[in-house]
Amino acid sequence: MRKSKFLQDFKAFAMKGNVVDMAVGVIIGGAFGKIVSSLVADIIMPVFGLLVGGVNFTDLKWVMKPACVVDGKEIAAVTLNYGNFLQMTFDFLIIAFSIFLFIKLITRITAKRKAAADAVPPAPPVPSKEEILLTEIRDLLKEQSQANR
Repeated sequence: MRKSKFLQDFKAFAMKGNVVDMAVGVIIGGAFGKIVSSLVADIIMPVFGLLVGGVNFTDLKWVMKPACVVDGKEIAAVTLNYGNFLQMTFDFLIIAFSIFLFIKLITRITAKRKAAADAVPPAPPVPSKEEILLTEIRDLLKEQSQANR
């Protein structure tokens, strides 16, 4: 029984609107991040590298210890790959700016909808059948009392 209650509680939690919306946001955000990474790596950085002298930013590195051969075995170089860091930083800035613009757009749309909703007064409620009948009876009684005078 306890396990069943646990599963019911988990299902209630997982199916809340906010959790589902957040999951969709994470999935779309992950896909969006891949698109932006491709945009930066495949389109923006090559053009930027060409403008600054044909530099491939992913290959930029500082060699702290060059590769060498010891006893017939090659020992790899020790490098600090700052070009890749620059590219990832550029990815982050584009993603952050895109999210900022999206949130700004959503906020503006929400504010316009709220202003429009506040500007339109609510329609008066439709009278029920009983209210209509009582109004007709009242009007008939009024007419009768005026006719009897």
